[in-house]
Amino acid sequence: MTTDPRDAVALAADIRAGDLDPADVLEQAIGRIEAHDPELNAMVATRFDEARAEVAAGLPDGPMCGVPIVIKALGTDVAGLPAADGSRLFADVVASVDSTIVQRYKAAGMVVLGTTNVPEMGKTTTTESLLHGPCRNPWNTGYSTGGSSGGSAAAVASGMVPVAHATDGGGSIRIPAAMCGLVGLKPSRGRVPTWPHPIGLAAPVAYHHAVTTTVRDSAALLDVVAGHVPGDAYGAPTPARPFVEEVGIDPGRLRVGVLRVAPGPFPTDSDCTAAVERTAATLEALGHQVREVELGVDVIEVMTAVGTIMGAQLRATIEDRLAELGRELDDDDIEPWTRTILDNAMTHTAPGVARALQFAQRTGWSVAELFGADSVDVLLLPTLPSTTPELGFLDVRDPESMWTRSSAYSVCTGIFNISGQPALSLPAGADERGMPVGVQFVADYAREDLLLRLAGQLEAAAPWTRIAPGYQGW
Repeated sequence: MTTDPRDAVALAADIRAGDLDPADVLEQAIGRIEAHDPELNAMVATRFDEARAEVAAGLPDGPMCGVPIVIKALGTDVAGLPAADGSRLFADVVASVDSTIVQRYKAAGMVVLGTTNVPEMGKTTTTESLLHGPCRNPWNTGYSTGGSSGGSAAAVASGMVPVAHATDGGGSIRIPAAMCGLVGLKPSRGRVPTWPHPIGLAAPVAYHHAVTTTVRDSAALLDVVAGHVPGDAYGAPTPARPFVEEVGIDPGRLRVGVLRVAPGPFPTDSDCTAAVERTAATLEALGHQVREVELGVDVIEVMTAVGTIMGAQLRATIEDRLAELGRELDDDDIEPWTRTILDNAMTHTAPGVARALQFAQRTGWSVAELFGADSVDVLLLPTLPSTTPELGFLDVRDPESMWTRSSAYSVCTGIFNISGQPALSLPAGADERGMPVGVQFVADYAREDLLLRLAGQLEAAAPWTRIAPGYQGW
């Protein structure tokens, strides 16, 4: 099996040149899903016949024409497919329209093959819902893929598809990327729209993009989906040029602030610290100025604020669904962990939610100060404080253990959901068990261009294995 496969940008170029037939590429992707998904459980719904019909009718002549993609089944609709958000309470809901991001993928010529596994309503850092069952990591099927974009990460790391849509409410793009050896970029707040879901209180912390095997794939997909729709509450500034053109440009000599360990009281595994130290050494060898810094943010307050904001959104979502059904909540409607989050949200007051939103704004200002004229250009820190857990370690049926275990996995990532800056997880070697480890880079608001330049430089200097061993790359 090749360890240096064709990425989505190269795949699209070969299709455009006539060296590959989109119908053959589609059948190859379908064959891989049928071969690998029974073991990995990455997919929850497919649309193979519809995809075949779209290819036969002729795809739009877009920049990613003929490239297969799968969509995370959480807060993103694919018309005609279930929209259960990983929950038994929504198990019979079917999407009637494509979300804006799906429309943009299709307009770029991409072929949507189905939707991927998620934890219930995205409320944990592993993908092991009671509705769909556990998603298994292609690097070792006894381990988690992370959450909540675990199904998408498994689909890409196993080579089922070259790229996959993902979302991030507290690290849900970057955590699975780190656990599955992928590139995972959480864009700036307002960069990618969420229509038709007015996510309201979740909007300050929830983001859409993708997991990919290469930096340029992440950049190219961001070009496809970026840009607000009229009426959006947030909108990031238009970039000076396409993001994909940033990859390969010399970033110049950057000031890199390093956090070797997770902020706050959470312990950091030695493998995660070692990945940061290796990356810092590579950056110094590339000519960058590297120094240790303090984040200056209370991570416990961050986690409390994120919980308050997301909990309020969860409560509204469940109450709206129950009103639609005309009944009360049954014991088996939602998982014990989700029920615990809901019960906690019921204790929140309107002033408490307002204060959480105000804290989010203050955190954005505080983090932005790190990127001032006399400070740093980029932050480097662990994506995760702990290495990939075995399946079952994060058990949604055991809320007491979940309070301490699940939250710890998002301590390095959730800060930048609430602050709004772009953050990127890159593969950075493996732990002693051979499981991938990631490192995270953060730049100032709307500076995805800088992150992509630096990430492209690192990718060239210290390339990673793009597909999990035992699977075939594109």
